[in-house]
Amino acid sequence: MPWRNELCSQHADRKAASLWRELRTLESSPGRTVTIAGKSFLNFCSNNYLSLANHRQLVAAANAATEKYGTGATASHLIIGHNTVHQQLESRIAEFVGAEKSILFSTGYMANSAVPTTFLGRNDLIVQDRLNHASMIDGARLSTAKLQRYPHCDSVAAEQILTKRDLGRKMLTTDGVFSMDGSIAPLADLKTICDRHHAMLVVDDAHGFGVVGDTGQGCLSSCGLGPRGNTLMLGTLSKAAASFGAFVAGDAIYIDTLVQHARPFIYTTALPTSAAAAALKAIELFEAETWRRAKLVDNIAQFRKLAVAAGVPLTESTTPIQPISVGDSQSALQLANHLQQNGIMAIAIRPPTVPSGQSRVRITLMTDHTREDIENLIAVLKSAP
Repeated sequence: MPWRNELCSQHADRKAASLWRELRTLESSPGRTVTIAGKSFLNFCSNNYLSLANHRQLVAAANAATEKYGTGATASHLIIGHNTVHQQLESRIAEFVGAEKSILFSTGYMANSAVPTTFLGRNDLIVQDRLNHASMIDGARLSTAKLQRYPHCDSVAAEQILTKRDLGRKMLTTDGVFSMDGSIAPLADLKTICDRHHAMLVVDDAHGFGVVGDTGQGCLSSCGLGPRGNTLMLGTLSKAAASFGAFVAGDAIYIDTLVQHARPFIYTTALPTSAAAAALKAIELFEAETWRRAKLVDNIAQFRKLAVAAGVPLTESTTPIQPISVGDSQSALQLANHLQQNGIMAIAIRPPTVPSGQSRVRITLMTDHTREDIENLIAVLKSAP
């Protein structure tokens, strides 16, 4: 069986290169602490930035929606899967981020596949930041458009690519907050460039939605911009909003086009109403419980101050994503194992998620982390061999 032999060889190679991935089975909710294999850990690897995943109001909203609408949507949005809660959530998202309209997708991966495949074709160009999320890269490839990537956050290089292309539609796509680095895209510069070259700007703000900006509207809002005109905003409901699903927001003409033509929207089942109801409640809390973002900002500042004092190498990130770069995959695994042996869960991020030689342990901070939690984390990092 050559397939089996080939796969066994590939598995052995990955293990030898410290690239083998293993599932961890969570036995608790993803809060400040988690239980895995009967052991409790401080959780520094969750995207539950505002600590809403266990919020009683989100749980109550999800339970009430399940009682009223059942456990699943049972069909795509365009068949019979789109109910009142979905419509309320789409309207609320659009209002919150300052767009004319929004559309729900079942996952962020689907949203990032939908946009380029709907608007671009073989004779078009898509320009991407080199560190964009894998779903954006895959979406570009599915679109059949010519894909060119520019160095991370290098708006000058991005414009040079756009300048060379005269024919066809042009789209520039970027993360708002980059998931493995915590850096923020230079959106004001990119918007100016896109305006100059009649290109569509698409911002995947999965890690900025709910976190960045005065009310959590995201990276565009923090730059004085919004999903209007030639700009689309993508966001997920599974991180700060602590639920599930994704959205695209922008002018109605673009959203209506997605409804008509986006295959990842047309040919998949709608979100469970419980997830939509929880996300709707989360957006309400983004505005009502502003102390959550303030506490998160304080936690980020405290971590960075203590880390610098302890000699822990940091990037320039001001977001909840605080990667500790160690270089090779084996060293990243060793650091992650050291943390786990001392009661802290943080995951080693290795190729192909990050470039070769840039493995890191990705620390993510949450509102519920205490000063003592962060001091404990720094002490364990400092004691690493």
